[in-house]
Amino acid sequence: MEHSGKVLLELFFMFAGGKLLAEVFERLRQPGVLGELFAGVLLGPSLLGLVHPNDLTLGLAEIGAIFLLFTVGLETRPGDLLAVGWTATLVAVSGVIVPFVLGFWYMKAVGYNGIESIFVGAAMVATSVGITARVLADLGALSSRAARVILAAAVLDDILGLLVLAVVSSLSTGQVHYVQLGIVAAEAAAFALVMIFLASRVIGAFHPHVEKLRARNSAFILSIILCLGLSLASTYIGMAAIVGAFLAGLALADHSDRWKLRENAHPLSEFLAPFFFVLLGVQVNVRTFATPGLVNLASMICILAIVGKLVGCGLGCLRLGFKDALRVGIGMVPRGEVGLIVAGVGLTLHTISDAVYSIVLVMSMVTTLAAPPFLRMVLPPPSPGPEIGQGNGSVENGV
Repeated sequence: MEHSGKVLLELFFMFAGGKLLAEVFERLRQPGVLGELFAGVLLGPSLLGLVHPNDLTLGLAEIGAIFLLFTVGLETRPGDLLAVGWTATLVAVSGVIVPFVLGFWYMKAVGYNGIESIFVGAAMVATSVGITARVLADLGALSSRAARVILAAAVLDDILGLLVLAVVSSLSTGQVHYVQLGIVAAEAAAFALVMIFLASRVIGAFHPHVEKLRARNSAFILSIILCLGLSLASTYIGMAAIVGAFLAGLALADHSDRWKLRENAHPLSEFLAPFFFVLLGVQVNVRTFATPGLVNLASMICILAIVGKLVGCGLGCLRLGFKDALRVGIGMVPRGEVGLIVAGVGLTLHTISDAVYSIVLVMSMVTTLAAPPFLRMVLPPPSPGPEIGQGNGSVENGV
């Protein structure tokens, strides 16, 4: 009973604290997600110590991210992503190359060894679309051209980031397994392409059978099974689980109105997603900034991480115009948990020091915190109409 009470108390602090500060930030005309992140920093071990990362909170946070991206996928039709396919590809590729080169070059210039420099560069390659997706959803901008480019590029970015991480991990052991690397790349690409091109049609073919099921909300139940199943498949391939969740929502997007999937999924996402954002803040160790010289080094890495995505991703879609290029660049800035995963791999392999891990940790959190307010500044204000999640099929700045 005592253990149960402690667990429930932490969950209470996370949800209530996150929502309370989200309301404060909304009243200050800032994204509510920033309030949830700051709530995590305040509640975490380095300040108030009321919430600690553990298996339960980490698992709940991952489920929150999964259902957030699943809901985003439900509002993004496959045809919308295909319409920006080449642009998204250029954004993803240039958004990998530029940050990696900047991170690697700077770490080498200040005296770090090759492997540690490569790991920092690899962490700067990552993009965590969860933060951006939340801000876009809050502003009702998921149907905009910039949002479609960001979401499509994020899927490709995850595949490219997976390959970079695989190469870096191999280098840290002294050899590169090219055959295994090729297999992983082929699996990841095939998985994404099948879900984008074929999954919606296959689901449509099963529509009559779904209608015959006797369980209440049978279509929604099956959609949750598909979401969790594809998230699991993503992890087995080596991609982030949130990519599988997004692709599951994408496969169901054309059938969402008929089966009222968005209507059912949004309350679930509203409950679970805050745990993801609060826990990101919980993992920030404020005391890290007291390390001599670390603040200056981390500050420079943060600047290069932001500039790398702004320049790399912005140049990739410059033909869309400066405003959309700026929106895409800012939208691809957050590293979030993806950058932390890269750093965690390096720490597990004993190839990077605690100082380098702290640098990546600070970079991941600063880019995650910096993107939402700037994204809100460059996005047009939400237009009056149906509430977020109801979907009206309109496209802002259509291609």
